[in-house]
Amino acid sequence: MALKKTTSNAAASADERQRPRDLPGLLTALADPDPLARRWAARDLAGLPEASSGLVDRLAVESEPSVIEVILTSLTRIGDERAVAGLTDCLRSDNTMLRNAAIEAMKQLPDEVAPWMGRLLVDPDPDVRIFAVNVLESLRHPQVEEWLIRVIAEDAHVNVCATAVDLLGEVGSEKAVPALHALKDRFGDEPYIQFAADLALKRVRAD
Repeated sequence: MALKKTTSNAAASADERQRPRDLPGLLTALADPDPLARRWAARDLAGLPEASSGLVDRLAVESEPSVIEVILTSLTRIGDERAVAGLTDCLRSDNTMLRNAAIEAMKQLPDEVAPWMGRLLVDPDPDVRIFAVNVLESLRHPQVEEWLIRVIAEDAHVNVCATAVDLLGEVGSEKAVPALHALKDRFGDEPYIQFAADLALKRVRAD
């Protein structure tokens, strides 16, 4: 058994980067049965901006976590509109690992993700709106507070508002005070909202 395993690994290592390293060759390797070959292809495609569509398409069917991780890294490095669109699509995935990894990847692209944030924060699916707020947690962009204030002022879903008010307590300023009071009025029967809004008010006034 050990001999067979060694032989298989050696074959995979020898073949993993044998295909042409141009776009057609790398896209072919990205569909290789060997995950090592797919991982090398995903890594090398990061240097080809026109590869974002191929990487996004592979992401939709890829099951090997290590390959998924490299694909997301390559999409983050490319960072074009198609790459960001592919990352935002991951917010709808039932694959928790993929979704969380995509959230982390999106946090690395504040300027590229910003044009999408307005749409994500009003998505019909409240889970997507919550994940979008999670992206804001570490998204270093000057509009983060404005987006969060809009969420707690307009979103009708208590869980979305709860996620947003928690973050607003960490990054907000005095500008958030009117919206925090309005949130308390809207959800007067929700103890957690009352607690979180009071905590956020205390923090933003202390800044």
